[in-house]
Amino acid sequence: MTVRAGGGQHGVMEVLDGLYRRWLFEVWNGDFGVTGQILAPDFTGHWPNLEVRGPAEAADQVRRSHEYFTGVRTSLDVGPVIDGSGGDGMVAAGWSFHGAYRGGIPGATAEPGTPVSFRGQDIFRARDGRFAEYWVVSDVMGMMTALGALG
Repeated sequence: MTVRAGGGQHGVMEVLDGLYRRWLFEVWNGDFGVTGQILAPDFTGHWPNLEVRGPAEAADQVRRSHEYFTGVRTSLDVGPVIDGSGGDGMVAAGWSFHGAYRGGIPGATAEPGTPVSFRGQDIFRARDGRFAEYWVVSDVMGMMTALGALG
């Protein structure tokens, strides 16, 4: 990672920690322009059943999530756990999403304003001081159950 100069592994870990916190607390709280600062131009994001390319598509995917909820808030539950050895680095973390249902999800019977929370995990691969690749797993089944869309 280019940020290693003078900082050693500790410097890499601080940079990766900062990148992740910007993703979770800035991008997910609505500052979508941050994606251009923290994601590589050739970024690839792997969501279940969806792959996005580049910072703009990643911002669009997060923006789509915001269309269904108001008062979006994220919390960091575990980590981030960072491996900055032998390369550019990997970051893993567990998070929670909180918001109030706005309406519009097909099959959902919950009233607008229904509070919703669910958990997930992120894994990022970093390259040259930015995130280059992303994998996410979240409790969509739990969210859809809370919204009355399942069972």
